[in-house]
Amino acid sequence: MATTTRSKQLVELDAATVRFCGDSGDGMQLAGTQLTNTSALAGNDIATFPDFPAEIRAPRGTKAGVSGFQIRFASTEIFTPGDQVDALVAMNPAALATNLCDLMPGGILVANSDAFDDKGLAQAGYTTNPLEDGSLESYQLFPVEMTKLTRAAVDGLGLGQKESDRCRNFFAMGLTFWLYDRSLEPTLRYIDAKFGKMPAVAEANRRALKAGYNFGETTDAMASQYRVSKAELAPGLYRNITGNQALAWGLVSAAVRSNCELFFGSYPITPASDILHELVRHKNFGVRTFQAEDEIAAVCSAIGAAFSGSMGVTASSGPGIALKTEAIGLAVMTELPLVVVNVQRGGPSTGLPTKTEQADLLQAMFGRNGECPCPIVAARSPADCFNAALDAWQIAVRYMTPVFLLTDGYIANGAEPWQVPDVDSLPQIEVKHPPANENGEPFMPYARDERLSRPWAIPGTPGLMHRLGGLEKQDVTGNVNYEPANHQHMIDTRAKKVANVAADIPPQEVEGPASGKLLVISWGGTYGACATGVREARRRGANVSHTHLRFLNPFPSNLAEIIGRFDKVLVPELNSGQLRMLLRSKFLVDAIGLNKVQGKPFAVGEIVEKIEQIVKD
Repeated sequence: MATTTRSKQLVELDAATVRFCGDSGDGMQLAGTQLTNTSALAGNDIATFPDFPAEIRAPRGTKAGVSGFQIRFASTEIFTPGDQVDALVAMNPAALATNLCDLMPGGILVANSDAFDDKGLAQAGYTTNPLEDGSLESYQLFPVEMTKLTRAAVDGLGLGQKESDRCRNFFAMGLTFWLYDRSLEPTLRYIDAKFGKMPAVAEANRRALKAGYNFGETTDAMASQYRVSKAELAPGLYRNITGNQALAWGLVSAAVRSNCELFFGSYPITPASDILHELVRHKNFGVRTFQAEDEIAAVCSAIGAAFSGSMGVTASSGPGIALKTEAIGLAVMTELPLVVVNVQRGGPSTGLPTKTEQADLLQAMFGRNGECPCPIVAARSPADCFNAALDAWQIAVRYMTPVFLLTDGYIANGAEPWQVPDVDSLPQIEVKHPPANENGEPFMPYARDERLSRPWAIPGTPGLMHRLGGLEKQDVTGNVNYEPANHQHMIDTRAKKVANVAADIPPQEVEGPASGKLLVISWGGTYGACATGVREARRRGANVSHTHLRFLNPFPSNLAEIIGRFDKVLVPELNSGQLRMLLRSKFLVDAIGLNKVQGKPFAVGEIVEKIEQIVKD
């Protein structure tokens, strides 16, 4: 780490992790988003972790109402938003109380001292003021009168006190931008675009932003600035993207590359709603969105769209998927292509609606009546949601089956740089609709190809009259059939069709030695922590390798062979051991679990600690 001197000491860092925290109305998500976008424009690799309060209208100043946004920006490739934060910006005592545990010793703590009055301290459970009682001596504490300074900055614009105080997040942004040598220009452009029709509000936010920056420059309390240089990323055009946004764009791209009209039927639910919000913006690509009155109507509308020859997609979180299950069984029985997106969150029931979890894997695998298999694809990061959507739709149309696409709240709300692909490089997804039948012979809706897929006939095509429904069908003819032998045959055929998907799955790859003492198997949003943790453990001398599963049903065809090359298998999951159960059942491997259901992602340190414990045994 090198240092240089100008008006204040400038310290060069490889990476920095910053968290804004305050009331849900304090604009912490906006502050974090602006720092994210600015850091992306500066060329850093980034990873974010927005953290929303579970209660919609928790009382101001209470722990239940704290909202946070964590960003890590680096000059090297990173996969997680960081275990501990280097700088914590706390807008009130409740934010400090709930977030201080994640601030590293010696870290920077910026607190809005104006909020630390008797009422605020009592609401957070403090009996004394932590800014004054010496309890924060292990940190670099900077109490700042943000409310007072913000009001002074916007004075004369005719705003009321409430409107003035809403600008405090821009003051906090400005101070943080100074601290990490970030440019104000991207945020100033944002203010012009967002508040241009409200000149007084726009000017107030500009003044507050600059006041925060100038405070950092002029105060004697802060002696150092920090800089994180540009990352060495592969050449190309990049943009900052969230998981839900990337997934929506992937769905649109899949529709275009398959020459299908995208129909998206959904019902609002946290944290999946932003997929609908994003798709609404893309009617220019022929996207049709339908906000249904409930989850059942949403999935049934998507099934109807699939029946008509469109790309049918529905999305929800765990509780909504539970309501869709009977209709998903109908799509399995009728063998129609459908993408079912589950943005997983903490459960059961309403559970932790704004927190992340991976506890719906078994729901996707078995959560329907009867023998009702579906392929399962899981995205590993925000940017990866784009390609996962393409994969899910390609499987759905090749095998004429519903496909589950799993993400989670951590992936959906998080952001990272995404290299914008060349459109021509995206896979062309072949869709075959049988032509008009002019020979007078009856159309056979369940005649099958080499993949066991039935034809996707568009209603109204001359000579292709057929019927579909939820009653068991006779193979080939599609007639209703109750014969025991036929039911056995159709159950086996649908299962075999899903198993055949393995032929289109790329061979599973292993990062690290091809064989050894320990293999870490991850899936979904645990990729970043597991990949980083395994690399760190290997750097410390551990004999460990890593493989990450994108396809969870069926598994890649070479997974059994890979597992057999290692003495032990570790499966970290944000659930009680669902993939571990499937691996044990399928491969008879005594897999070890690392399980966490706290509504929070894994820290890299947790992965490293478990690896070291296993390899020492």
